Amino acid sequence: MKKQIITKNILQFKITLNDSAPRIWRRILVPSGYTFFDLHCAIQDAMGWGDAHLHAFYIKEQKNSDRITIESPNPDGDDCCVGETHDERTERIADYFGKTIKQCVYCYDFGDNWNHTVLFERVLPRKAKANYPQCIAGANACPPEDCGSVWGYENLQKIIKNPSHEEHADMLVWLDIDDPKEFDPHEFNPSEAMFRNPKKCLAEWNEGFGI
Repeated sequence: MKKQIITKNILQFKITLNDSAPRIWRRILVPSGYTFFDLHCAIQDAMGWGDAHLHAFYIKEQKNSDRITIESPNPDGDDCCVGETHDERTERIADYFGKTIKQCVYCYDFGDNWNHTVLFERVLPRKAKANYPQCIAGANACPPEDCGSVWGYENLQKIIKNPSHEEHADMLVWLDIDDPKEFDPHEFNPSEAMFRNPKKCLAEWNEGFGI
């Protein structure tokens, strides 16, 4: 695939958690030299996920083309993907996003299936003294890990709001909170997003998953 974007630029993406209500989204700026694994780290950190599960990016170059899967090698050695599969540790985002590809799907946790739409918005010049990646906007808190997908999260919110629900006390314990007021699904401040070094992230991820 031909390079479409100069690597010294910054790419702006909007990340939206599909089917979330209220809508959970983030707008991030990342260097165009990033690999898809680097983008994975930025999405995890901007959203507020714990990077505790496997993940993959899914791209369709054309409407009638097969889906391309971009991921790290499966530690179990199983490959059930349909179509092309590429290593996210070497594939660069600048070689995909641009004139022909505007968005992809990022799936985190193949059990809960947290599907995110990753929308490429624009190219920006890199500011000399700025640090990247950045989270410049967003709304609503990230769901807790392992809460059972978007629908499980919706159910969790209903239980927390209802003190008479039979699972209310157990849910407080599971969330490690004493007061339901400590749980605010609308809380998010983009300035508080903390980004890891993607190289350290990769080393830790490889060690954790035995790759």
